[in-house]
Amino acid sequence: MLFRGLFTVSIGKLKGFSLSQPMNLTPTFFRDEGKPVEKLQALICYSSFSTNGDLKKGYEKMMLAKDLACLVEESSHKDERKVKSRMELKRSIELRVKKRVKEQFIDGKFRNLMVNVIAVPITLQDAYNCIKLNSNVDISVKDDSICFNSLAKELLDGSFDVGEDTVSFSTRGVAKEVLILPNPKMIIVQEAIRMVLEVVYRPHFSKISHGCRTGRGHLTALRYIKKQVSSPSWWFPLILNKKVDANIIAKLISKLEEKIEDDQLYVIIRSMFDAQVLNFEFGGFPKGHGLPQEGVLSPILMNVYLDFFDQEFYRLSMRYEALHQGDDKDEDKSHSKLRNWFRRQLKENDLKCTTNDNSGPRIYCCRFMDEIFFVVSGSKDIALSFKSEIVDFLKNSLRLDVDDEQTGVLPCDGSNGSRFLGALVKRRVQEGPATSAVHKLKEKVRLFASQKQDAWNVGCVRIGKKWLAHGLKKVKESEIKHLADSGSTLSKVSCFRKAGMETDHWYKVLMKVWLQDIKAKAAENEESILSKYVAEPALPHELKESYYEFMKCADEYVSSETATTLALLPNSSSNSGSVTITEILAPTDAIKKRLFRYGLTTSEGYPRAASLLVLQDSIQIIDWFSGIVRRWLQWYQDYDNFNEVKLLISSLLRKSCVRTLATKYRIHESEIEKQFDSELCRIPSIEEVEQELTYETSYSHPFDNDEALMYGISYSGLCLLSLARMVSQSRPCNCFVLGCSVAAPSVYTLHVMERQKFPGWKTGFTSCIHPSLNKRRIGLCKKHLKDLYLGHISLQSIDFGAWK
Repeated sequence: MLFRGLFTVSIGKLKGFSLSQPMNLTPTFFRDEGKPVEKLQALICYSSFSTNGDLKKGYEKMMLAKDLACLVEESSHKDERKVKSRMELKRSIELRVKKRVKEQFIDGKFRNLMVNVIAVPITLQDAYNCIKLNSNVDISVKDDSICFNSLAKELLDGSFDVGEDTVSFSTRGVAKEVLILPNPKMIIVQEAIRMVLEVVYRPHFSKISHGCRTGRGHLTALRYIKKQVSSPSWWFPLILNKKVDANIIAKLISKLEEKIEDDQLYVIIRSMFDAQVLNFEFGGFPKGHGLPQEGVLSPILMNVYLDFFDQEFYRLSMRYEALHQGDDKDEDKSHSKLRNWFRRQLKENDLKCTTNDNSGPRIYCCRFMDEIFFVVSGSKDIALSFKSEIVDFLKNSLRLDVDDEQTGVLPCDGSNGSRFLGALVKRRVQEGPATSAVHKLKEKVRLFASQKQDAWNVGCVRIGKKWLAHGLKKVKESEIKHLADSGSTLSKVSCFRKAGMETDHWYKVLMKVWLQDIKAKAAENEESILSKYVAEPALPHELKESYYEFMKCADEYVSSETATTLALLPNSSSNSGSVTITEILAPTDAIKKRLFRYGLTTSEGYPRAASLLVLQDSIQIIDWFSGIVRRWLQWYQDYDNFNEVKLLISSLLRKSCVRTLATKYRIHESEIEKQFDSELCRIPSIEEVEQELTYETSYSHPFDNDEALMYGISYSGLCLLSLARMVSQSRPCNCFVLGCSVAAPSVYTLHVMERQKFPGWKTGFTSCIHPSLNKRRIGLCKKHLKDLYLGHISLQSIDFGAWK
């Protein structure tokens, strides 16, 4: 206890408190916020004095109390000065909106959300602040560009025209593709509706859904397939394709009406569909990358619509797992299966509960937006039957097109595996301890033999080169009469030397004749000729036999079967057990092709300069490459071949950055590395990447990588900008980022690096920007150009309609 009881002292008064009477330490005393520092001093002094204490001691303790109170006051001010991250700010905004939405829950439904929540100036202001946070703009800066009172009035009286607050883009050519994007006012309304729908539906979404949800993303989806799926037998993905029509809109509205009763809200949503500003499309382009065509409202609406599918999956899985009519017809056991099924749904994360019951078939599903992956533990007939039923439901009930011919049911133990979210999902046998020990020993033997072979080849080549030098020396000596040996072969063939022929020329002629004699055209290179025909014949026979015998034994040991070597290990039968695991592999070959398509590597895979970046500042070039490295490595961080991806991306892109700077300044690459040594450190090395990922895993805030809060920002589609022109006073331009009013010093041209294509199976991390935005010009301030390159904002934050 800090204060030990009540004391009575006979010392005057201190800071307005009477010390001649017992002090009243009641709750009212602590609630009084008038002078907290003085009261803390008085409390400490009051507890320190005794009835017989002297004034000197009391004064010293009073000074100590004052110092302690100052420390408390400083610490409280320090907490007040702590700056919140934009993730924390956005979470606090959404919590305020959540409170308003919860107040409208009446008689089992949310009612009048448009009038009481969405079309309210403070909610629209909160929505705009969320947009500014997504754009990495300071929300404390006042922005009078949008009048929220008038916008709220337009929404209430029905005068808000959706069609006027849009801008359309189209591709060139005969077959035009049109993209309609919202203007800032429309984006604010969409963001307000999104926040409201998140509050209503987030608690009710299924656990198989991983896209655009709090605490769930593409990594959690792949982690579920890798760790939670037990004993898989068959798997298959499903490809959905469908543009929104009247049937889908009607079914979506009916789903919303189950929890929300608000006709005005549905009128606004229907008008957005009619204006084609939502870009609500199944297939067409990968989701979750912050692409301009994704919109802010489409992800939550897609999850709401596909919640029909999630419910149907649970119904079918219960029928196949719990009510499946197999060989066992015992009624008690069928009831036991049903109970086990419900227990598994309640204890999904308990791996012990999922692996002990292997008596019947098991059905697994993982959905990331409109990409769906199924795993069946059971016979192929069950997998085919289940696929047929789920495809019929998607086609007939949800009115979606399913390309099930290209996604057949594949065995899990196959060598090719299956693809989902750009990853290759495969099954691999993990070796037991004994087998692993043998393979490690074999690898050491193979490495030792390779080192000996390299040493042998280097020694033979050295001997051959000395032989060549010795021959040239003898040719030169033959030109000197007193040094020439008249009986040597060299003297006998010297008669064929033409008059005036130089020594080097004559030596080359002799070497050409010798090479023709030994038929050197079949040799791999010059070094192999010197080793085979010059050095090795001159070596002792015993030495050559020993070397080739050693290499033969090493090759036989390395290539021998594991079973024969396991018998040599003690207790091998107990240690040789192996298990089959699921691997998630990144497509390294496809990544190399992407780097070539982006112009960062040659067709042979060597790094090259990015010509479109040459005119930009050196810091901007380095930031662009640093952004690619960090975003790609963050995307692939949980993949099983991450070390290979790490080495590939870090080494190639760093070298490409150096060559881009060398092209810009027209100096050698070594000089670039010296001049920009500190700046190039922004491109993380392999060791730095490992440290950053470890730090993020251990110390990051739970909302820092929340895909529901910052949809698509961390994995925003890769874009390439080339400098179009510098901004002058005669042609001013402001930054195109939503919420930013800073003048843009330059205008850039956006280059589409990949055609729009679905699904994103090749790399997962994609840059499928809509082709209608190709070669569009955008103005960016220096801050947001850096944010876009580093992945702190996505292309959704850019107002493409700002160009006039």
